[in-house]
Amino acid sequence: MLQWLALALLAASLNACAATVQERQAPTATLLAITTTATRSPAPSTTPTASPAATATTTPSPTPAPPSPAPSATLAPGPAPSATAVEQVYVFPVRSQGKLSYGKYHHDYPAADIFCPIGSEFVAVTAGVVDFVSREDTWSPRVNDGATRGGLSVAIVGDDGVRYYGSHLSQVADGIEPGVRVVAGQLLGLTGKSGDAATTAAHLHFGISHPTTPADWAVRRGELAPYQYLRAWQKGENIAPKLP
Repeated sequence: MLQWLALALLAASLNACAATVQERQAPTATLLAITTTATRSPAPSTTPTASPAATATTTPSPTPAPPSPAPSATLAPGPAPSATAVEQVYVFPVRSQGKLSYGKYHHDYPAADIFCPIGSEFVAVTAGVVDFVSREDTWSPRVNDGATRGGLSVAIVGDDGVRYYGSHLSQVADGIEPGVRVVAGQLLGLTGKSGDAATTAAHLHFGISHPTTPADWAVRRGELAPYQYLRAWQKGENIAPKLP
């Protein structure tokens, strides 16, 4: 009986010790569990992350250097170019809205009487310089001086070296004076009946001659028949007079 009681007490004592051990070990297990959970690294994400595509860097090709020019041959200097001559332009000496007429021959010396309405324009037949101007009509039928027969008149010496003379004008254009340069077609005066044309039909007396002094009226009135040149200029042909 006593042995049985002793065994029962011993068993109860062992059970109590075991419970105490379990109670003491439980927090440790819990602590280990917590510690294990806290220190456990999170599982890596299973969602793949796209890596940025690598940017291709294009290295520019080097620009080839231009080829060196081949050495040029040294040329000996040639003759200097000659100046281009400007063509001498000629125009008919009268511009008129009325009827014009002239003949092949003049009465006693080479010249041309170009019949036209009073106030027709007398123009420079070519480029040149004004040589002579008469703005006063001093002709008198009682004297009939050859130097004053032309009345109002203008003469130019063209760049071609020829003298062109027009007389019996009613008016000399403004600015027309000896030494003034004119161009082909420039107005020199208006036709009329001054000088000894007062007793004839209105006309422009036109003379071609060598350059001469204003006092040399016998030459300035004309020494080359103008007819063929007047015809050419009327057609727009540039023909220079050929003086004897």
